[in-house]
Amino acid sequence: MKVVCFGEIMGRINPMGYQRFVQAKEFEISYAGGEANVAVSLANYGTEASYVTKLPQNDIAEAALRDLRAHKVDVSDVVFGGERLGLYFVEKGASQRASKVIYDRKYSSISMAEKSDFDWDKIFDGADWFHFTGITPALSDACAEICMDACKAAKKHNVKVSCDLNFRKNLWTSEKAGKVMAGLMEYVDVAIANEEDCEKVFGIKAQNTDITGGSLSKDGYIEVAKTLSEKFNIPTVAITLRGSISANDNNWAAMLYKDGEVYFSKNYLIHIVDRVGGGDSFGGGLIYALREGYSNQDAIEFAVAASALKHTIEHDFNEVSVAEVKNLMGGDGSGRVQR
Repeated sequence: MKVVCFGEIMGRINPMGYQRFVQAKEFEISYAGGEANVAVSLANYGTEASYVTKLPQNDIAEAALRDLRAHKVDVSDVVFGGERLGLYFVEKGASQRASKVIYDRKYSSISMAEKSDFDWDKIFDGADWFHFTGITPALSDACAEICMDACKAAKKHNVKVSCDLNFRKNLWTSEKAGKVMAGLMEYVDVAIANEEDCEKVFGIKAQNTDITGGSLSKDGYIEVAKTLSEKFNIPTVAITLRGSISANDNNWAAMLYKDGEVYFSKNYLIHIVDRVGGGDSFGGGLIYALREGYSNQDAIEFAVAASALKHTIEHDFNEVSVAEVKNLMGGDGSGRVQR
């Protein structure tokens, strides 16, 4: 059985190393997007993963598809049309200087997609899981409708649905996000969020928590997860817990709220090589662990360990194996050379 991921893949363009946009003379390109990152993680773990989007028929889009194929992601249900692949520019932060992202994705092929572009009955043939994020319905009103069609079709085919809320203020307002996502949440079995998403989208705020100061309240996040679960009848809610020390160093953990029970992972002090895609690597790890029948505690430990490793890897894709994640879960975080 396969996992279907639906969203936008873009070209990621960034200066070399830690240069700022204004000083860079050279840029490198890779390809990524929230749901594409999840698909790659799953494929790396040996899961059959299918990625669905709409792309222009040109060589840049073909380069993105070749990258996905190289990671063993099935792209046979990608449709073509429109004129451009979206882009985003990433300036990596360091110490007290935050990372910066600039989007250039307006009028991308997927944002101009229509409901008739996707045959969800065909796409979900042989699938048992569907994943999307709050980014995709934010791209256009049509994309929001397409996500709704996909969720309804998933339920018709007995396919579990996961959603990472992933609020993006540059794409829509909190008011519109709350209205659209509330409708979609009714179909979701596994909700994933970070410290800000629940507040920005649904106004659900963790009490006694200061994310900028790195102070997180476990009780506050239990209440957030419980509220989200009960509001939309979602049996499983996962929330990542990031304590920011600087742009380079974070505390990283997560909690799983499932059927009324709460599970917290161990905490990792991570030194960041590349933060972008960290949340997606958590989602990919969680989906893998839940599908494989891990215990609830082991599932959240696997997801957090996978994401901790991603923070050490350049670009968005999490280039790690199940064995490497399990090794970290088992306590080997020394970084000693493997011979």
